[in-house]
Amino acid sequence: MSFQWLQMRISEERDRRDREAVIAERMPRAVQDLYSSLNQCIEFYTEAFGTQSADVMLAGSKIRVVVRDEQDGRWQPSGKIEISGVPTLPGFSIDRPNKEPLMIEVGMLPGDKMFYRDLELDQYLTMEELTRRILDRVMFPKLKE
Repeated sequence: MSFQWLQMRISEERDRRDREAVIAERMPRAVQDLYSSLNQCIEFYTEAFGTQSADVMLAGSKIRVVVRDEQDGRWQPSGKIEISGVPTLPGFSIDRPNKEPLMIEVGMLPGDKMFYRDLELDQYLTMEELTRRILDRVMFPKLKE
């Protein structure tokens, strides 16, 4: 006896497992690409405001950015952003001060290129737009958007 429903479900499950494998393979690269871009931004920022003014750290699938202001001769943290890889999305959850997390979907385009999409705004982003959304408010809180 041929159980069509079972064959269909097996096919669906194979597709789901294949997608999960692609996502698991893609996420570390997406995190590394974002980290590299954020690191470049932090380098420009520290050249302008001092080597202690900011840093970015990568630990597994998490990226942490800390921005500091100099007060009374000491560098004090003034802002922090945490970015976590979310394989189930797949993409990033960006925890920002006093705001809901920013959820960014990551996907693949032909030619092994990635795309980034702000889920809340349903808007595709370039890496420049993505880094701005992540860093602008924490680096320049007193400037208008």
